[in-house]
Formats: sequence, C-alpha cells, structure tokens
Amino acid sequence: MTKYLKTVWKAVRRLSGDDAYERYLEHYACRHAHSEDHQCTGPLSRAEFFKQWQEQKWNGIKRCC
Repeated sequence: MTKYLKTVWKAVRRLSGDDAYERYLEHYACRHAHSEDHQCTGPLSRAEFFKQWQEQKWNGIKRCC
C-alpha cells in the first residue's frame, strides 16, 4: 500500500511541477556537471531556479484574462 501511495504522490508532484527543481538538479548532474565545453558556475539555487521558471512561464502573457 505504501508503495502505491509513493507512486501516486510522485505523479502528483510531477503533474503540479512541485518536483521541477529536483528534476533540474538531476538533469544538471547528468548533462552539465562533467561537461568541459559547458562553462557553468554550478546549478542554480532553488530561489534562482524558480525565479527563472516563473519569468519563462509568464513572459509571453500580454493580456489581462
């Protein structure tokens, strides 16, 4: 039963975007952390990530409703 609940909870977090930062860190570790041609200073902090995420999400909205 707990395995089922964990699976459901994981799906809810993914659908709501709650796990976006964790997925970003996994992506960074796999793709950018060991890349020599990618000159990054490290992964974004949680606050920086969500600020950038919100700006990308709402940047194109030019209407009131």
